[in-house]
Amino acid sequence: MTNLKKAYIAGGCFWGMEDLFRVRPGIVSTEVGYLGGENDDPTYRNHPGHAEGIELTYDSNKTTFTHILDYFFRIHNPTTLNKQGNDIGSSYRSAIFFQNETEKEEALKVIKIVNNSNRWDGNAVTTLESFTEFWAAEPEHQDYLVRVPNGYTCHFERFDSFLK
Repeated sequence: MTNLKKAYIAGGCFWGMEDLFRVRPGIVSTEVGYLGGENDDPTYRNHPGHAEGIELTYDSNKTTFTHILDYFFRIHNPTTLNKQGNDIGSSYRSAIFFQNETEKEEALKVIKIVNNSNRWDGNAVTTLESFTEFWAAEPEHQDYLVRVPNGYTCHFERFDSFLK
């Protein structure tokens, strides 16, 4: 299917983000993993510089990169540097891993909308990082909150859409 695309984002612990995105309209599949770090084949115990992120496969006839980013900014706090909930460190940074200049420009536009909304106490510190490679996390991290429904998450819907 030529209408299938991928998006790569990070916004804290990957379990909660995956759980919320998996049921979004247009999302075909989710996978948690590591992005933007220093080593090949990172693991949960060894991923220096990597963010805990998710790979979203989506049907571009049913959703858009912009709508994915809108939801992303509604389910995590993009104003806290290297921190989400109880998790602290660069692994938990807010980041968008763009694959081309179009995605980068869309991300910049959405960040501007989010900042201008004044819904958060401060501006987004979300980094825009060029996508290089996605490393899937270990099987025990995939679909974690499906298997452990009361497991840890700091992600939840905080606002209605930023898009008008």
